[in-house]
Parts: sequence; C-alpha cells; structure tokens
Amino acid sequence: MRLHRGLVAGAIVLGALSACETPESSPLQPASTLFPQRWNSGVNADEPAFQVQHIDQNTLAIRQSLRTTFEAPFLYLIFGDEKALLIDTGVEGVDLRTEIDGLVKDWLDRNRRDSLSLVVMHSHGHSDHVGGDAGFENRPDTVVIGHRVEDVVGFFGLNNWPARSALFDLGNRIVDVLPTPGHHDSHVMVFDEATGILFSGDVIYPGRLYFQCGKTGEFKDRLASFAREREVNWLLGGHIEMKTQPGKTFDAQRPSRKGEHLLELPTPIIADVQDALSDVGDEPRVMQFDEFVLFPHPTDPTGK
Repeated sequence: MRLHRGLVAGAIVLGALSACETPESSPLQPASTLFPQRWNSGVNADEPAFQVQHIDQNTLAIRQSLRTTFEAPFLYLIFGDEKALLIDTGVEGVDLRTEIDGLVKDWLDRNRRDSLSLVVMHSHGHSDHVGGDAGFENRPDTVVIGHRVEDVVGFFGLNNWPARSALFDLGNRIVDVLPTPGHHDSHVMVFDEATGILFSGDVIYPGRLYFQCGKTGEFKDRLASFAREREVNWLLGGHIEMKTQPGKTFDAQRPSRKGEHLLELPTPIIADVQDALSDVGDEPRVMQFDEFVLFPHPTDPTGK
C-alpha cells in the first residue's frame, strides 16, 4: 500500500504525463493472470451486452457492457455437480436470463447432463447488483435469494450474523459465504476453495470503496483473519474504476474507458485495505491509494 502523500510533486508529474497523452493513447495494461482477453470497456459501439470469460470450465466471469450502464458490473457463475451459483444480476434493461440460460446449456451439453439447479444470490442489495432478478423469477428449478439481511441469513444459515461464515455445497464444490457488512448491510463475499478466488463484491475492487461511517470494524479484521485461514489466491470484485496509472480513477459516468486496471487483485490487497481503514480512525475522509480510493458515506446514502 502506497499512499499518495507527495500531492504537489505527484500532481506536477501526472499533469505533465496527461498533457502529453493523446485521446487515443493510454498506459499499457499488464497481462492478466486469470483472463485470456481484455475486458470490453465501451470503446467499441457494437460490443455485446455481456462479455464472458472462463477462469476454468466451471467458473465464469461476466461483465455487463459500459454501453448499457456506466456501472459495468461483474457477475460470476460457478458450477458444481448439483447446482450452479450466480453471484449478482447487474443493472436492469438487458436480457441476462437468456445469457445465463445459454451458458448453463453449454455446461450441460459438455457434461452430458439434462438439468441443473440454479441459485441466484447477491453480493449486496444495491440496484446495480440486483437489476436482473426479475428475469429469473419464473425460471424452472431456480431459487432467487432476497438481498435483505434476513433473506441471506435464512437461506445460508448464517447464524450469529455477521460474526461467522457458512458453507454452501454446490455438489462436490463447496463455497464459503462470508458476511462483510460495511458497504451495505447485507453484503457478503463468496470464497471458492476450488479456485482460491474470493468474490469480493463492492467491498474490495480496483475502484471507489464506499463504506458506511462507523462500520468498518465489523468486517476489516475478520476479513483479514479469514484470508489467513484460507488459501486465497485472488480477489474478484464487482467493478473496475481505477486506471492503470496508480491512484487514478475514471470519471464515474464515462461511457468508455481506455487503460483500465486489471480486475483481479492479489491477496495482499486485503491487508492494504485493512491498514487504510485503520488509518481512517474517527475522522472518515476520502483517501486515495494506488489501487483503490476509500469513500466514507452515510449509513443510508441516496446514491453514489
């Protein structure tokens, strides 16, 4: 973690770099460890509503296009032998149901199966993560979990919320559901032991980390402890808002972006966020770091 304390010198240097860049140029993005392709970022007007990339044959990452929403959220589809788990449904206005049905059919065909149950859950209840729920309400053999705390607790058996996690079996593939309120009251992360990936929602990702004032203590130390006890390899969050330039973010509602930060974050980012939240103390303020920006907000914000 490297806090940008040299604001004057940094501003001069970065200002000089920005002045020399043309609109078409952008810093080179490092090669991804997990994904063979770069993520669509609204640059091409005809890009599809969803881009799908396989982490492996049973683990898929899906990005909703910037051309459909400036949020451009990431969704995740995880297959076990008995169930598939969809984490988040993005922003409304696009046909997520057809996209997921096609991906499930491809999996069934490859595995010579006739059917598979689908469980739809959410990292949390903000509108950019639950917008596609309605498309799954009448889908056969499908459960759509609500996004209130009581809904999540009841389905996963998360007793003593938010102090303890709970295991959920997809059929020879067990994921761990970890309560992480702070960004949103019902926020959870999902750890997949098979890949070592922690699906971290909007708590940790390369972007603006909005957190409720006074609630950071509920999850920051527990999350660090969880990561020490598990073999976490990578964190995959809900968005990309950072540029490849350290500490630089895109304009919130920009319809296209060049030079995006990688989606995946290495495990030490957890300690970086923990340290940063500890530094906030009793005086919440916006704090800028290389790979994220801390944004305190009231408990019940009207929006981002």
